[in-house]
Amino acid sequence: MRIIFMGTPDFAVPTLTALHEAGHTVVAAYTQPPRRAGRGKKLQPSPVQIAAENLGIAVRCPTSLKSEEAQAEFAECAPDIAVVAAYGMILPQAVLDIPAHGCLNVHASLLPAWRGAAPIQRSILAGDAETGVTIMQMEAGLDTGPMLATARTPIEDKTAGGLTEELAEIGAQLMVSTLAELATLSAMAQNDQAASHAPKIDKAEAKIDFSQSANIIERQIRAFAPFPGAWFELDGERIKVLAAEVTASGGDAGTTLDDQLTIACGTSAIRPARIQRAGKPVMDAADFLRGKQVPAGTKLG
Repeated sequence: MRIIFMGTPDFAVPTLTALHEAGHTVVAAYTQPPRRAGRGKKLQPSPVQIAAENLGIAVRCPTSLKSEEAQAEFAECAPDIAVVAAYGMILPQAVLDIPAHGCLNVHASLLPAWRGAAPIQRSILAGDAETGVTIMQMEAGLDTGPMLATARTPIEDKTAGGLTEELAEIGAQLMVSTLAELATLSAMAQNDQAASHAPKIDKAEAKIDFSQSANIIERQIRAFAPFPGAWFELDGERIKVLAAEVTASGGDAGTTLDDQLTIACGTSAIRPARIQRAGKPVMDAADFLRGKQVPAGTKLG
């Protein structure tokens, strides 16, 4: 098939690669324009742009698809179908109508659960037992289109980072198989009454509130690892926690219970295993404690 691919972050790269390896003709890769990042604030191309260029695929980075010019350029590719994976830009109806077989989206949840920008993080925060990927026919609504295929995986103790990588690979293979069977598949409408929403993560959500239960905080830590990183303050310094375990200990919430950084929560306690100080690499909590003593009774912010 002649495919226009639309995606931006690392999550989208396996799908682009899988489509190419499956023998489809990816006529263009649409992605977000380069952004300034890093200490030098240099323009950095998206992961999809880098992958597409390495595969010899033409890259397009429009700032909008609302203009007649942008839509005409899209139509000139004469796509059989558009495949979208975390593109980060709303597609106008005029664009959705161009491909002969419509636009298919790789969405990282079991729709209608967690429609929106942050389905992986919201699923972990909610304590869901499983999540997955849905291949969906796109329409004007936010992740509301009929579903063609799903694949499931348990969440267990996975972080958002690890789960994103896993779902990216699952989604890539599911999209390839969906395209292979497209002529025989029947789309299923979503149950809007069962829908839940996954708004973008606000950095303010990352501050740990030790008055909550240790189980909720442990999910918060996994949901925000590696970014933006759940954090607390120690002696005025922000400490990110990227992995932690729940312990049965108890005490005054937000207070250390021993010299191993076990921290009392609203119920039970957590013991960080992997942390990151501002401007420093990630380290084991044990290594951190060898350089900085945190005695029992220390109150954390």
